[in-house]
Parts: sequence; structure tokens; C-alpha cells
Amino acid sequence: MKGFFITGTDTEIGKTFVTAALTRALAATGWRVAPIKPLAAGQELIEGRWVNEDVATLLAAQNLGLADTDVGPLQFREPCAPHIAARLEGRHIDRDTLLEAVRATAAKADLALVEGVGGFRVPLTDTWDTADLAVDLGLPVILVVGLRLGCINHALLTAEAICSRGLTLAAWVANTVDPHQPHVADNLASVQAGLNAPCLGHLPRLSDPLAAPARLDVSPLVAFA
Repeated sequence: MKGFFITGTDTEIGKTFVTAALTRALAATGWRVAPIKPLAAGQELIEGRWVNEDVATLLAAQNLGLADTDVGPLQFREPCAPHIAARLEGRHIDRDTLLEAVRATAAKADLALVEGVGGFRVPLTDTWDTADLAVDLGLPVILVVGLRLGCINHALLTAEAICSRGLTLAAWVANTVDPHQPHVADNLASVQAGLNAPCLGHLPRLSDPLAAPARLDVSPLVAFA
């Protein structure tokens, strides 16, 4: 299985936006890319179908003809931590079954971009979290750093957690969360100094998500692919 695990410094910092942009950017270089969000919590009823916004975004970014269940194999209605959402629905998150589903979708592509949920250590069961998921898949990690107050600390702590699990931090992406954040250049410089990995790009707040791939340099990922 080839690809990358996409994690972030927190929830709601643009992991899905970046994963979709990376999917398009890598596809433009000739790779067949499968974006996968193994667990997705929060669905809305749209035209008689329960839809998760993140899964729908990733589905629209790929060009392999993947189904909703390929991209988002395990989806819950309530927008909360997966282990809580599963309990509310009386469902069980089975580690082996989920890993099998991820690998099955990845087998349909050259590269898989597996997006975690929330930050790097979100519980999935009482004994398994998103960091364990990343280890089970054994993929190098791309860290999405949400640019807002506190991002330096969050980035360095997350990178430390990634490395402590024996995983490789392949690259990072800076994504603007607070468009009014002061001293952005200084923050970017401090994050870069603390992360032993290349930055694929700095994304501003974009109204058109299709503009994001052009702002990313995916060439550092070739060595891992």
C-alpha cells in the first residue's frame, strides 16, 4: 500500500480541503489517487440520502469512479468523536474490518491519501485511536497546520507525537484558519524551523477549492511514492 496519512493540528483546520487539493494535484502529475476518510462523523439528509460533507468533498476530488462507501467506509450521523457517535448508534468500530476496507480502496489506485479524523490522537475505540490507525497503515504522514493563534505549539506537539509512534513526517501544509492572524510569516518560519519536513504550500482562505491544487508543490512527495 502506497500513499500518505493526512492528519492535522486540530479539528476543523482544513484536513479535508487539503486532502482534496492534494488528490487533484497528484492526479495532475499522472498518479491515480484514492482519497479515503475511514471514519466520518456528521451527516445531513440531502434528497433522501445521508451525506457526510467531507466524504462528498473527497468523492468529488477523485477521478477513479470510486463509490461513497469506498471513500468513506464508516460514517455516522452525529458530528462528534467516532467512538461517541458509534455508541449513540449502537454500532461497533471493528479495527480489522476498517483496515480491510481502507486497503481495498487503496488497491484501486496508485496512491492512497488516508485522512484521519480530528487531531492525531482521537479515540476510535477504548483501545484504539487515530495514531494507532496511522501506525497500522504504516504510511508516511502529511501534517496540516491550521494557521491561528497557538499553531506553533500545536504543530510541534503533533510532530513529536507522530515521530514517537515511529512514523515519518513526510511534509506539512499551512492552511489559513484565521485570516486576521498577525505575524503569519514569523509563525510559518517558527513552524518550519521546528519540523524536519518540507512545506508543500501555504493556502490562504479560498472561496474556490479548485484553486488550491495550483498552490501546492507535491514534488517532495515523489520520493515517498
